[in-house]
Amino acid sequence: MKITRIYTDADGESHFDELEEPGVEFRSNANYTRAIEAYGLMFRTTEPLGDAPALGDWHTAPQRQYVMFLNGETEIEVSDGEKRLFKSGDVFLVEDTTGKGHRNLRLHKEPELWAFARAH
Repeated sequence: MKITRIYTDADGESHFDELEEPGVEFRSNANYTRAIEAYGLMFRTTEPLGDAPALGDWHTAPQRQYVMFLNGETEIEVSDGEKRLFKSGDVFLVEDTTGKGHRNLRLHKEPELWAFARAH
């Protein structure tokens, strides 16, 4: 399973990276990863937009956390200028708790659904 990582370098710039979480078990016709320790599951919904797209402000993550994008489509830009598209089902690990941060561009008018879990 691919997990996109957002992290901050020594100069305060945010970047993307790719992590691979390998399957460790196959059962019921599905691959399972290891149990990843996380806690404090929180959900976020956004209101419908009158006009799309909508560009958010630059921000850092409040904590090291896993983010599961459950419904919608958004573009995330990190401070080094790279942009990536995320859609329903994508998972990322956000570690840019300091520095310049990242921002989101909502690409549609429909509400979004996100899940956040604090990473150990």
